[in-house]
Amino acid sequence: ATLGIFAAALFYGDSVITPAISVLSAIEGLDVAAPGLKDFVIPITIAILIALFAIQRKGTSAVGELFGPVMILYFSTIGVLGFANIIKHPSILKALNPYYAAAFLVEHGIGGFLALASVVLAVTGGEALYADMGHFGRRPISFAWHGVVLPALVLCYFGQGALVLRDNSAIENPFFLMAPHWALVPMVVLAAVATVIASQAVISGAFSVTAQAIQLGYLPRMRLTHTSEREIGQIYIGSLNWALLVAVIVLVLGFRSSSNLAAAYGIAVTGTMACTTMMVSMVAAFIWKWKNRAAYAMLGFFLLVDLAFFSANATKITSGGWFPLAVATVIFVLLTTWKSGRDLAGVSRAEEAMPEADFLMSVGNSSNVFRPKGTAIFLTSLRDGIPPALLHNLKHNQVLHKHTVLLTIMIAEVPHIPHKQRLERIDIAEGLHRLILHFGYMDRTNIPKTLANASEAELGFYYEPMRVSYFLSRETIIPNSHSDGLNMFRDSLFAWMNRSAASAMDFFNLPPNRVVELGSQVII
Repeated sequence: ATLGIFAAALFYGDSVITPAISVLSAIEGLDVAAPGLKDFVIPITIAILIALFAIQRKGTSAVGELFGPVMILYFSTIGVLGFANIIKHPSILKALNPYYAAAFLVEHGIGGFLALASVVLAVTGGEALYADMGHFGRRPISFAWHGVVLPALVLCYFGQGALVLRDNSAIENPFFLMAPHWALVPMVVLAAVATVIASQAVISGAFSVTAQAIQLGYLPRMRLTHTSEREIGQIYIGSLNWALLVAVIVLVLGFRSSSNLAAAYGIAVTGTMACTTMMVSMVAAFIWKWKNRAAYAMLGFFLLVDLAFFSANATKITSGGWFPLAVATVIFVLLTTWKSGRDLAGVSRAEEAMPEADFLMSVGNSSNVFRPKGTAIFLTSLRDGIPPALLHNLKHNQVLHKHTVLLTIMIAEVPHIPHKQRLERIDIAEGLHRLILHFGYMDRTNIPKTLANASEAELGFYYEPMRVSYFLSRETIIPNSHSDGLNMFRDSLFAWMNRSAASAMDFFNLPPNRVVELGSQVII
């Protein structure tokens, strides 16, 4: 779990760096096409980034409809330009033989090893492919990669190599110099749009990773907007979107060029790749039950390659590589603090909860409890005992509805839960039920819709949306300096995160006019 959390934290650093370095590198093509516009590189970059993040609320589908044709044009263009240069210097195809890569490392020793820090920039973006599974699914990503992206990139890189072999002065900017002089400005524009689209991948990936972290209990609730009626994984998180924009602009203003950002980018990319390979190894061992030594040897080879690239980039920590590590450290602390704090808060709630038998005896012996018609649903994280919200309502209002439901949401560590396994009911007493709704971490937790889709036999009562009241606890976290839990800094951090969390009413799509919030204190 710790490795996965740190990999996710590194990915957030990647989500900040990718838009900055991608758009900067494209706009820097103005130096080649129109040197007089060099001073406008930073302002143009920032303007493009603001526009990119501003359209995120429209959703991935709307963005995809706009960007798809442009990407086909971009990859077709760079593929054709690369192929044209390969024809002029076909000896570049010798680079297909891995012997030359090995010979380069042997001949140049430590210098060849350090060169890996630059070589890895040719494969950046591969670490983010999996993060968009929730947005697009595996098949579209695999088809686009093998059918369009990979062939075009190979032709483009080999074409640049052929150009440099033919004209050493082209090393200044071989990508743009592959194009005819008349096409330089159109290429800068096309590359700028393409890098915006490349940035889209990590932005939408950050939304997906954040949503899954919330469901798994590693981040507080945030306001999620589902942007597609067909694809449940396509979401928009406004607070994260604008936070990323601010971080990206600060990064552009601080580093000011793509070359300065290269070291930071390499650390983020190779660190994420190494963590991903290690996690795949764990999945292969414990879930897929691999027993083939050849399979483990293959994973070991990939890990060796990843660690070699990461080690080469680690030499540039002082030159910018510190940035993704700093971002990852901050995110890691936030993720682990929230998880640990919620666990401690859960223990505190369990200690305050009244055993069901004691509650039934107390209510049975009381003649002052009013039993109105209708249904009261109390949201609770507890699977046993009577939650404080119900006890407070009974204490202050002397009311216990004819149908009282204790509702618990359980998020499984799988993407989806079948509808037949969604609902679990426990009858505590006549008119008092416990419902447990099971969701996967990629399922939409819409409580009213889930209850409406269930039958009366499944629920134990007839669900009438306008005769249901939802009771929520608005918790105030009280740090306890004498407890053995979190230290005071993390206690205070957890309390702040709890105050900043979106309300359960919004997160679970509860109708505002049917919700009652009761205050409570939780000491951790």
